[in-house]
Amino acid sequence: VQLQASGGGLVQAGGSLRLSCAARGIVLSVNTMNWYRQAPGKQRELVAVTTSSGLANYTDSVKGRFTVSRDNVKRTIYLQMNNLEPEDTAVYYCHIQWRARDYWGQGTQVTVSS
Repeated sequence: VQLQASGGGLVQAGGSLRLSCAARGIVLSVNTMNWYRQAPGKQRELVAVTTSSGLANYTDSVKGRFTVSRDNVKRTIYLQMNNLEPEDTAVYYCHIQWRARDYWGQGTQVTVSS
């Protein structure tokens, strides 16, 4: 299983970014996938979840601003981030737990300037 994340960058507060995570070696349609982030000096936190049935869940701090989606044919999940805040600055990781193992993408840096 390989996860390849992309789409990070530098944006001003109030701006938007769209992250992508392409999965290889796995059937995306039957799996839950997650977006995590880790800010400097902080623990990694779960940001968004997309389930195989199409449900989505978010941590409270991003509700109403972030949207997770998936394209099972392309084996890719997305994280649309709008109205970004400096507190969203972090390295963002996609993640899947499959057959009792955790797989992580390499991380993509998101920096929001005030």
